[in-house]
This record gives sequence, C-alpha cells and structure tokens, in this order.
Amino acid sequence: MTIDSDGFAAPPALVEHARRFRAEGGTPAVPRVAATVLLLRPADAGFEVYLIRRVAAMAFGGMYAFPGGGVDPSDSQAHPGWADPDPARWGERLGLAPAAAQAVVCAAAREVFEEAGVLLAGPDPATVVGDVSGDDWEAARVALEQRRVGFADLLAERRLTLRSDLLLPWSRWITPEFEPRRFDTYFFVALLPEGQRTRDVSGEADRTLWARPADARARAEAGELTMLPPTLVTLAQVAAAGDLDGVVRAAATRDAATPITPRLDLPEDGEPRFTLT
Repeated sequence: MTIDSDGFAAPPALVEHARRFRAEGGTPAVPRVAATVLLLRPADAGFEVYLIRRVAAMAFGGMYAFPGGGVDPSDSQAHPGWADPDPARWGERLGLAPAAAQAVVCAAAREVFEEAGVLLAGPDPATVVGDVSGDDWEAARVALEQRRVGFADLLAERRLTLRSDLLLPWSRWITPEFEPRRFDTYFFVALLPEGQRTRDVSGEADRTLWARPADARARAEAGELTMLPPTLVTLAQVAAAGDLDGVVRAAATRDAATPITPRLDLPEDGEPRFTLT
C-alpha cells in the first residue's frame, strides 16, 4: 500500500464493506480508547523501530504494528510514584481530562511492558530500571497480562515510579466509521531504556522485528509486510525526523489531541480512495 498526499487506494473488500454499511444506514461503533508506543533504539547512522505482527485471530490480525492496546479499567488507578508531566499537563497535550489522560499514559506504559517486556519505570523520577528479563520480572509481567494485578499495584509493590516523561506524544488516530471494531488510539514514541531489551513475550504477536522506519515502510509498500495506514504514516513521520534527537524535537510540537480519521471517498466515477482528515 502506497500513501501519498492525496491519500491511498482503498482495498476492494473495504470498499464493499463501506458501501454495504452506508446502504444499510449502519450506526458507527463507539471507538475504544487505546494507546500504542513506537519503541526506538540507536542503529548505525540512524535508528530502528520495534514492530510486532498480530496473530491472525486478533483484530487486525496479520498486520505489523507497534506494541499497544486498549485502555483497561485498572489504568485509572492512582500511581503513588509518577514522574512529570503530571496528569493535568498530559491532559493539555492529549486533549483529555486529567484522569482520562492518566489512564491513556498508563495504558501505553503497561502495554509496552506486557507486549515487549520493556518497563518505563525506575526507583525515582530520574532513573530507569535495568534488565527486566529475569524469572521474577516475567512472573510479574504475566500476572499483569492476565489482569491478576494492576500496573499501579505492580509498581507500588516494587517501589517504582512510572516514568511518564519517557513517553512522548505523537498523534491520535480513529478507525473509520464503517469498521465494526473501532479504536481511538493515542500514539507515543519512547527510546528503549539503557540496559533493557525487547522480548517476544506477548501471546498476541507471532513475529517481531527491529527495522529502520524507512526500510519497514518500503518493505510494506513492496508487499513484504502488511500494515495499516496509521502505521505507515507514522513510520514516514519518524523517518523524516532524521535521528533520535530529531524525533524528540519533533514530538515536542506534535498535535496529539486532534484525531486523524481516514475517510473513504466513493465517487460514482473513479477510484475509491481514503483521505486523511
């Protein structure tokens, strides 16, 4: 799939689905609030991003994406240790009430630990834990994934502070109205903490890879990797930043509150296309 300034061609199956939805006067599903994280690490003369392929049985199965998922009720728990920005400032960046913003940020940190084994937390607001791949940490991750413990409780038990400052807001995407499962997803970028490594631990993924953003996008456009438009667009955006310092600078001025919703144009004559609005 190639995306340009005019949008991108719509796959025939989606066109048929959209036409049927409109003809039947379908009611759009309420989007579930979600969060996803682009983990980045240095590479020779540039940087790489971490991608996972969703298992076929899941929503968007077979697609390469970034670690992430829906906001869970436990994400609303208060965290005794929370590195600035505080929830009120997060709310300003994300266009949400402070409590809702806190839940989104918590979901982002929780999901990246559940799906990639990377923990954005430390003993204090200025440090980050090191290697978290040992058996003890893996047991904690599984308990979190199975919802036997909340993320706030897990960090409190270990006297850790959630490093919300390591999550840099990037964008917000909402699934088109005709899709039966819709998400209102906040995208973040984060640098892989020193001493930590990603691990293929999530039962929701069947393949993982590190790749330069431009290379990953090129492989998708060549048909080697399957990705949804938000992933492709975001890869292009971070690639354009040039290096990790450029990504951090770009994130500081990004609009992460205004949603982008792909809109399907179905002209009487001509090719159906998605436009990004």
